[in-house]
Amino acid sequence: MTDTLTRTRTATFIERIEEDGGPGNEHELDRQPKWEPRYPGSGRMKGKVAIITGADSGIGRATAVLFAREGARVAIAYLDEDEDAQKTRELCEEEGSEALTFSCDLGDKADAERMVTETIDRFGQIDCLVQIAGEQHPDKDIRDITPEQLQRTFQSNIYSMFYMVQAVRPHLKRGATIVNCTSVTMYEGEPELLDYSSTKGAITAFTRSLSANLSGAGIRVNGVAPGPIWTPLNPCGGASEDKLENFGEGTPMGRPGEPNEVAPAFLFLACEDSSYMSGQVLHPNGGSVVNG
Repeated sequence: MTDTLTRTRTATFIERIEEDGGPGNEHELDRQPKWEPRYPGSGRMKGKVAIITGADSGIGRATAVLFAREGARVAIAYLDEDEDAQKTRELCEEEGSEALTFSCDLGDKADAERMVTETIDRFGQIDCLVQIAGEQHPDKDIRDITPEQLQRTFQSNIYSMFYMVQAVRPHLKRGATIVNCTSVTMYEGEPELLDYSSTKGAITAFTRSLSANLSGAGIRVNGVAPGPIWTPLNPCGGASEDKLENFGEGTPMGRPGEPNEVAPAFLFLACEDSSYMSGQVLHPNGGSVVNG
């Protein structure tokens, strides 16, 4: 069974989508990211309901399909990449799971609240929130970052996390989990992603503080800080051809990662296998040694 939550977007929102393609469409990439789970499921998410943002493609798709294989029912949040989102839904259903798709702008508090309400109406519970959605806009000169871009990047990447947690909090019971996607750029810095990297620093601080805030309620909060992973965010996010050609070569492993190499980190932190972990960050980044 599936539902699609749609909304009327403002003219500014539509212009932004038409201008830069939003987070990007996976089906348009020449080189397809690898999303397929790499091992059989063992019921680690059986009976659970997970909301996964940015699940239309890339790391989000790989995570959604893996959760479905492990027995979770999945609510898929995405911006406007309808074809990719429907593909993710179909893949989850092929794993024997129920999946919902929601087209929404989670940087809009009303959208976040509406998505959570629709998920509760369908599934009756929320056990896990995985927040992967984000956007980036490379700029070589800090003076080129407009106030509008700065606002949009923070609203998409960090405001959305606040709004989603505020919306799901009344429904999270003891044992629930939240997993946020930060980035290696928070730890190493990235000269052409000043605003994006700043949001990832905020996400890491948010993750640790939220963990402390919710520990008494028995809700665990952790993060994943991927390195260079091949997803639509990179070619569709404005990266130059030179950067794309050499993408990931600077890691100790000398290559970019694939989404299905990162998804298991989200699964581990979402399930009981990590029951003694909270406020922590995992680093699937190709071997780069970072602190924290």
